[in-house]
Amino acid sequence: QVQVVESGGGLVQAGDSLRLSCAASGRTFRALGWFRQAPGEEREFVAAISWSAGSTYHAESVKGRFTVSRDNAKNTLYLQMNSLEPEDTAVYYCAATSRYFTLLPRTSSAYDYWGQGTQVTVSS
Repeated sequence: QVQVVESGGGLVQAGDSLRLSCAASGRTFRALGWFRQAPGEEREFVAAISWSAGSTYHAESVKGRFTVSRDNAKNTLYLQMNSLEPEDTAVYYCAATSRYFTLLPRTSSAYDYWGQGTQVTVSS
């Protein structure tokens, strides 16, 4: 049974840091990603990582502030978020895929397994 479970969200002030975690298990994944969705907005790609090679890709909006990483031994994905801004307020989702892609997938449709989401709220 595949399980994808996020944790680590919360309420912080602008400029603060927060680390999200995602425990993913149940099958062999090729890539994992983070997406976010603000109220009234479409789901937005944040970052992705290759599970085996560890290569990463970050959206321009978070590049230099957010870092995606993984711990293979713990089957856990992380998103370190620094210098948080009110615009980062959203529900953050972890997603996983077992399919092979030439490049790290950045669209929702590429991911087959999703967590329930964790709320991140950044106050100004």
